[in-house]
Amino acid sequence: MAKAVKTAYVCSDCGAAFPKWAGQCTGCGAWNTLQEQVPAGAGNASGRFAGYAGDANTQAVRRLSEVAPESAARTATGLNELDRVLGGGLVLGSVTLIGGDPGIGKSTLLIQAMALLAEQMPVLYVSGEESAEQISLRARRLGLPTDRVQLLTETCVERIIGLAQQHRPQVLVLDSIQTFFTEALQSAPGSVAQVRESAARLVRFAKQTGTSLFLVGHVTKEGALAGPRVLEHMVDTVLYFEGESGSQFRLIRAIKNRFGAVNELGVFAMTDKGLREVSNPSAIFLSRHDQQVAGSAILVTREGTRPLLVEVQALVDQSPLGNPRRVALGLEQNRLSMLLAVLHRHGGIGMFDQDVFLNVVGGVRVTEPAADLAVLLAVLSSFRDRALSNDLVTFGEVGLAGEVRPVPNGQDRLREAAKHGFRRAIVPRANVPKRPVEGLQVTPVSRVSEALEAALE
Repeated sequence: MAKAVKTAYVCSDCGAAFPKWAGQCTGCGAWNTLQEQVPAGAGNASGRFAGYAGDANTQAVRRLSEVAPESAARTATGLNELDRVLGGGLVLGSVTLIGGDPGIGKSTLLIQAMALLAEQMPVLYVSGEESAEQISLRARRLGLPTDRVQLLTETCVERIIGLAQQHRPQVLVLDSIQTFFTEALQSAPGSVAQVRESAARLVRFAKQTGTSLFLVGHVTKEGALAGPRVLEHMVDTVLYFEGESGSQFRLIRAIKNRFGAVNELGVFAMTDKGLREVSNPSAIFLSRHDQQVAGSAILVTREGTRPLLVEVQALVDQSPLGNPRRVALGLEQNRLSMLLAVLHRHGGIGMFDQDVFLNVVGGVRVTEPAADLAVLLAVLSSFRDRALSNDLVTFGEVGLAGEVRPVPNGQDRLREAAKHGFRRAIVPRANVPKRPVEGLQVTPVSRVSEALEAALE
């Protein structure tokens, strides 16, 4: 008879181990900190899966200079926006975690990618949430080729790995990690211990067999990936699938990528035929008003390697409250308060009795400080009720001393602005290109007061 695998419960605060679960750790006195863990060596005694040729006894210590760098071979998924976020394509043996709100389109994105990848290599789609009939119905509704896509509805990790060893897929999708469990633990699926241990076994299988693995993860109310934080450290790439509930556009952003640049952005549009790629996202983030309106400024931001034009809108209105409101959507609210203080100190314009509302059109989140100058110009435009020119773009970081600092890749930003028909740009003096950009008049500024005068002249 096979020997039963014993489990231990370890305190996450002090590390004390117990044979049974208890509400309070007797070692440190902390409550609800005991988590189930599998002892090392449990399960497969060799610690390796079938088909793995590696042996710890044959590994040798080498100098870093002796290791020849090899470029990772990439496979195009058929979705250019997804390839951009992955760093140029799918790397065999990589583990990718995709998180997003329920119903945002994670399963739709993966079933589309798998249908295209199945034309090049064997793929296996494992679902723990939906039935095979539901997945088939979605694929037919989207008009996808499904002849070569292998489908499995299972939640036990050991059985999934066993079937994967038989069919040997090169790409494996698990939707979603919170529904799977390992027989080595007694806790319920979705618990911290189950998510961590299940993911660890799947990642080990992917690395030892060279299988590309996609894990779908749920998100919490705060927008972070549910489950243990260590899950993000175990994988190679972490992607967030974002989008407003009332908008058809979906953004996929790389937060971590061991095979490419982080903060890359892919843009999709949700249609009745699935997700459609948006090759020119700047066009959807610009309102292009028929006439000039106050409180609108065009910013040239940068997401990864892609320059992006977005519209920053501000509304400044008399406040009936003793403490005026400061609301920022798509930008950091604390930075808005700081910029208003700089505007008063170095621009001579106070907003003490004004409510200030700020919004980035299209649901884009701008995290870089290059948006500072656009925020100040939009706020000033709304406060003075004077519209900025329709062909004006700007970017630049604003310091507390009132100086306008340069930002990276200024030349690429200006080229993107000229490509979309803008004729004038207010930029930091250090970002002025050595060679003029055709069709674009560049106005350099070094102080906030200079930028305000140049914008409303």
